[in-house]
Amino acid sequence: MLFKAARVLRAAIEYLPSVKMVVKLALFGGLAAVLRGYASLDWWLVLALIFVVYLVTGGWDFVYVAIVTFPRDFKGLVTLIKLNSYLRSKIRNNHMTHDVFRENAERNPDKLALLLDDQKWTLRDLEKYSNAVANLFFERGYQKGDTVALLMDNRPEFVGLWLGLSKIGVVSAFINHNLRRDGLTHCINVANSKALIFAAELSEAVREVHPSLKNVECFTTGPLTETLSFNSQNVDSLIKATSSLPPPIIPGRNLKDIVFYIYTSGTTGLPKAAVITHSRLLFMAKSISESFNITGDDTIYCALPLYHSAAGCLGVGQLIINGTTMSMRAKFSASNFWKDCIRYNATVTQYIGEICRYLYAQPHKPEETKHQVRLAMGNGLRPELWNEFKDRFNIARIGEFYGATEGNGNIANMTGQPGAVGFNSMIAPWAYPVFLIKIDPETGDIIRNSRGLCMRAKPGEPGQLVGKIRKGDPVREFHGYADRQANSKKVVYDVLRKGDSAFLSGDVLIMDRFGYFYFRDRSGDTFRWKGENVSTTEVETIISKTIGLNDTVVYGVEVPGSEGRAGMAAIVDPNGSLNIPDLYTLLKGNLPGYAIPLFIRIVTKVDTTGTYKLKKVEIRKEAYDINTVKDRLYYLNARAGRYEELTPTAHQDIKSGKIRL
Repeated sequence: MLFKAARVLRAAIEYLPSVKMVVKLALFGGLAAVLRGYASLDWWLVLALIFVVYLVTGGWDFVYVAIVTFPRDFKGLVTLIKLNSYLRSKIRNNHMTHDVFRENAERNPDKLALLLDDQKWTLRDLEKYSNAVANLFFERGYQKGDTVALLMDNRPEFVGLWLGLSKIGVVSAFINHNLRRDGLTHCINVANSKALIFAAELSEAVREVHPSLKNVECFTTGPLTETLSFNSQNVDSLIKATSSLPPPIIPGRNLKDIVFYIYTSGTTGLPKAAVITHSRLLFMAKSISESFNITGDDTIYCALPLYHSAAGCLGVGQLIINGTTMSMRAKFSASNFWKDCIRYNATVTQYIGEICRYLYAQPHKPEETKHQVRLAMGNGLRPELWNEFKDRFNIARIGEFYGATEGNGNIANMTGQPGAVGFNSMIAPWAYPVFLIKIDPETGDIIRNSRGLCMRAKPGEPGQLVGKIRKGDPVREFHGYADRQANSKKVVYDVLRKGDSAFLSGDVLIMDRFGYFYFRDRSGDTFRWKGENVSTTEVETIISKTIGLNDTVVYGVEVPGSEGRAGMAAIVDPNGSLNIPDLYTLLKGNLPGYAIPLFIRIVTKVDTTGTYKLKKVEIRKEAYDINTVKDRLYYLNARAGRYEELTPTAHQDIKSGKIRL
């Protein structure tokens, strides 16, 4: 009887992870009451016997994990309480993003805010500039809810523009400046942009799409080298001629308002404009600040593009909420990375996995250990490079995190566990409703039980990460995309009980016995390369349209020594009419560099029936293995600017790293 009771107790703890601790304690008490009826034993002795037998029958593992992870979980709980308290205070006082920044600017007006080369902007400078931006567009009739697209590289004006527009309720759309033609047109139009502010050096890209823009007013920033062939005004001169006093207060505003859109490939189709509200931006920034102890005394060095959430939300977010100084570079340079950190006295730097690999591949230099960087924060650092990266570059702490731009499933590795992207409690997993659900390893489809509910992935099992949705909760609510029709593909229903819902991250992770999460792969029709998400559906459409062939299958393949997956396209060309030498030039004019396939496979047909997805899985497995694939294979010789036949020698050189892609 005693052993049976212990087994029941163990099952309750292991298989009912969502029950509250009170219920678990009640199980102890209930079993003790039953056993006490069979023998005249003291309560404490009955409980002690149950606990001992529970340990002997395997329960010691749960107790061990609970003891080991309790300090981590307690720290996480305290952080979560602080985050909720912070956000609710902002909601209660209706302090939006620009209000939080203004308070920092008033406290420390002369503190450095933004650094780029020889440019130095103080908090006062940024506040005045953003005020002028707000007044300019208010005077021109822009209203709450209008959208202005920003197309430019990293520069202080980028931050000042969106911050100023937010003061009058105008939403900014952060456009990837690598996009061209169809992709660029789509991103500007899908957000219903009323205006476009673009860097002068991107004039040619704008000229190409200008006829397709829907009544969009154009503004340039930076010096023009030639006269434009379409109407545009210089926003720099307009801002200088506008008052920098505080703009008019727009009534009826709150933290649920949208501050900007950040584009994400999601899992399928063209880029989608993910909604970032004031409450979400403040929560994201504060969560990073609390998780990794970033304060106003830090200086962040950022070489990531500001149109991404990592830099645009989490990096700039520290400037907004803490008054943290942010130094930046227009474009990442591996050879200048540590020199810049020294130049700007950076104490925190941002990374993606590809940046870490590039830095590690650089020859050793004295400056790589003479900086003041104490924290490197980002995502995608490979587990096998984790400790080597820390030791070589003399960095005390790695702050790895995970979070989908449009989602609510955000986690952070607060303890520095090598390779982990975050964690959830094994003691009380219900405390933070982010977990893994079982999926089919081949298709990525969600697996459900006999009741039609999703099933939690056990430790060691790959699963898709989801975040429970709670309407009305500023932390757990799902805001999705500007195009509301796209939201349905990112929400799963009947997760743990009938009627509930959760955000689908589209990423496959795995959890260890201590609750640490490790990134495995992208699910769906998206892969990641050069720090960018690539939608296979979008690339397939553009390739087919560009070359005039109907069927193209795009997928990601692994390349030794590289982060993420490189693009590969299987193109149907039964008659051999495709001009391979000219293919790269054609694609280069229609796709951003990171989305151009590095491998081409010429096939006579592809399965377009109901088993099409399975066929795609199969050819993805075959990749560019010349020992398996009998079709013609080509690889991109970037130096020569053309696709070349993949010979056995070239195949071996790619595998060994002699040919770098």
